[in-house]
Amino acid sequence: MGDVLAGFHTVWEFDTDSVLIRFERGIRTPRLFHVLGERRVPYEALSAVELAPGRKGTIVLRAVPRPGADPLMDVAGGQLKEGSDPYRLVLPAERELLAEYYADELRSALGPDAADPASCHLVAAPPPPLSFKAYDGKAAFDGRNVTFRWFWTGASSAKWKAGDQTFPVGELEGVEWRSPEVFDGHLRLLRRGTENAAPGDADQDPAAVVFGLGYGLVHESLPFAASVLEAVKAAEPATAACPGRPGRRSPVPVLTAEAPAQARPDPADVADRIRHLGALHDAGLLTDDEFTSKKAELLAEL
Repeated sequence: MGDVLAGFHTVWEFDTDSVLIRFERGIRTPRLFHVLGERRVPYEALSAVELAPGRKGTIVLRAVPRPGADPLMDVAGGQLKEGSDPYRLVLPAERELLAEYYADELRSALGPDAADPASCHLVAAPPPPLSFKAYDGKAAFDGRNVTFRWFWTGASSAKWKAGDQTFPVGELEGVEWRSPEVFDGHLRLLRRGTENAAPGDADQDPAAVVFGLGYGLVHESLPFAASVLEAVKAAEPATAACPGRPGRRSPVPVLTAEAPAQARPDPADVADRIRHLGALHDAGLLTDDEFTSKKAELLAEL
């Protein structure tokens, strides 16, 4: 098409095989859009195109992604607020005829498999490294491993007993994300071989971090979850049938240089964590051996 359609906070640039969605960084723009920056969406990643009246004299053009085509939308699972939907373009109502024209053009460009789920991701997630602070710990993803480091002020005794966690991508089969804007927000890693195990409460699960008010916000935790999901799916043998698709990164993240050494922990932070272990020990939640072992691990970090 080679055209540009500008709306509120968002601009769509049409190419022969894809649309580049660019997000403005204004003070009224959803913070999720700031993180995403821009996204290239191949037409084959779309299942439909919708046009409907919006609020306060606007018209909304929305592209509907195919299930499985976009890790961000798969993880979101319909939990995003309308205003944070990256596939919506809001235009003044007087541009309705122009919106109808582009809606028709997009529909004519849909792929032959538009009605079917995508066999692999066609739209790239935000690239690692990524990290964010949840209520009970800090989550980090470097492209190969997801790590959870617990905060003594928020983590449950079950998580302190389990210790900080590292999960290689190859040991995961998926990601469960619950919006922090609804009840019981959390990010849980789904490990292989645990399909029939009851997940339990996220605040007791060492494979999950929980969200509280001001922690793990959508613009931080959702791109993180999408990036992990993309890496998990790309590591599966089935993705060998879809290499080099438009909008996708390499199937397996490759780190060409040695990972930088982790910064030395703050001694005051380690001391606080040891004091918390002592409190758990005094309360009878840690045995003598568990307390000694965990204390030694923390001291070894210095």
